[in-house]
Amino acid sequence: KEAKAPWDYLQLGIVHLLSGFDHILFVIGLMFLVRRPMLLGKTITAFTVAHSITLGLSALGLVLIPQSPIEALIALSILFLAFELTRKEPVKNLTAQYPWLFGLLHGFGFASVLSNIGLPESAAILALFLFNVGVEIGQLILVAVILVILRGTKPWRRQIPFSLTRVPIYGMGVISAFWLIERILS
Repeated sequence: KEAKAPWDYLQLGIVHLLSGFDHILFVIGLMFLVRRPMLLGKTITAFTVAHSITLGLSALGLVLIPQSPIEALIALSILFLAFELTRKEPVKNLTAQYPWLFGLLHGFGFASVLSNIGLPESAAILALFLFNVGVEIGQLILVAVILVILRGTKPWRRQIPFSLTRVPIYGMGVISAFWLIERILS
């Protein structure tokens, strides 16, 4: 899809986030990590601000990093998050304290979308800003939908044994490990 006007980038950011399974998986992992809705919103926004910085640097050609290693590192970040989530005792871990660090990495991943489409020369900064706002909107839509689903299924979830509640976390780990191997080998 070719974006022609700066406002097209808002929709492009939303669509990119909601169609990027690795980004969705990371946001879901953050939801397992941060349980309080207000703190979760702040965490998601910190992640967005951080990826906006590296996305901007990359999209404007100020920092150029090959996409293949970035994609492998994104898979590794999801695997790292899954590992952090398997700990029985909550600890002040790297992911919980500094989610923006991972945002810096993911911003370079988002840059591949904009490099394929390009930015309008006359309004590159506006288009970049709107893309980032779109990504944030996409993340908040995802979080809101999942929170509504979780609230609606709360009576059923009380009956699920604790060991089964860990299945999504282990699934996230398996998927991200597969992506890591696949991305390293390609």
